[in-house]
Amino acid sequence: MKCLVFDIWGDYGHFRKFYTTSSPLTFSIPPRTTVCGIIAALIGLDKEEYLKYFTKDKCNIAIQLNKEVNKTRLSYNLINTKTAKLYSQIKDRTQVTFELLQDPSYRIYINHLDNEIYSKIKSYLEANKNYYTLSMGLSQFIAEFRYVKEIDLEYKDNSNEFVYINTAIAFDEDMEIQFEEGKEYFKDTMPNEMNEDRVVQEYKKVLFERNGLPISCKCNYYSGNEGEKLVFL
Repeated sequence: MKCLVFDIWGDYGHFRKFYTTSSPLTFSIPPRTTVCGIIAALIGLDKEEYLKYFTKDKCNIAIQLNKEVNKTRLSYNLINTKTAKLYSQIKDRTQVTFELLQDPSYRIYINHLDNEIYSKIKSYLEANKNYYTLSMGLSQFIAEFRYVKEIDLEYKDNSNEFVYINTAIAFDEDMEIQFEEGKEYFKDTMPNEMNEDRVVQEYKKVLFERNGLPISCKCNYYSGNEGEKLVFL
């Protein structure tokens, strides 16, 4: 299996947790659905239809933390644009505190079964160009990216021994984790797949180490030709 690898980072990021309202909180890593949107923006797929190209039976995505997770809070003055035709006449403002990621950076692994889409992603990454501007969740948080490499992956059927996984892990309660001193483990429930109407089809429990360190566990994984060990979400 061929797999493309690229890094993406920014000054700030916000991947809103679906269960927060008045004070938006953020996931520590982008959900798989968000990464699909980032890749679609990279190659210029229409936002109304790109989701049909990134279903789990067509596209494999893994996410790795490049650095530790740091969060901060910032207050925004939100305005009601429906109350006046001119911005200068808008008087309804609401101050909302957002939880933001500070200096987020991730490594994305992607494999696509459609050779045309895969080749297009590869050509855009190699040329360091993008069709639409990439962002870290919200449009004001502009993201930068860098192509890393293309690797070969081999599936490993493993359930008997502990192995270090570099990426976030699709977690289930029966999985054996070797918790190590000095590491910070976090688990979150994230949207993992949406249909074309943007209705979530699957939520997934995701386990990661806050500082980007590998997690020792017993699970099936993919092994890269340069030592990578990853789990697709």
